[in-house]
Amino acid sequence: MSFYTYILRSQKTGRLYIGQAVDCEKRLREHNSGQTKSTSTGIPWEILYAKSFETRLEALALERLLKSWKNKQRILAWIERQRLGGM
Repeated sequence: MSFYTYILRSQKTGRLYIGQAVDCEKRLREHNSGQTKSTSTGIPWEILYAKSFETRLEALALERLLKSWKNKQRILAWIERQRLGGM
């Protein structure tokens, strides 16, 4: 089983949301259906980035790191570096 850290972007507000889940697509549907209170005002959401891990602990560690940055531009720059193959 894989675990994912994912980053969503609100198509309405541009806000980012960082989370972790076993099934990113299912989780996205939950966010977009208003089941998650913290994201209900940003519907619709899109997956901006997702990374798989073998353990939930690894996915949670990346989620916590990204959330600790509290800076949208830093997170977006990190995503771009990931897409280019760096850290």
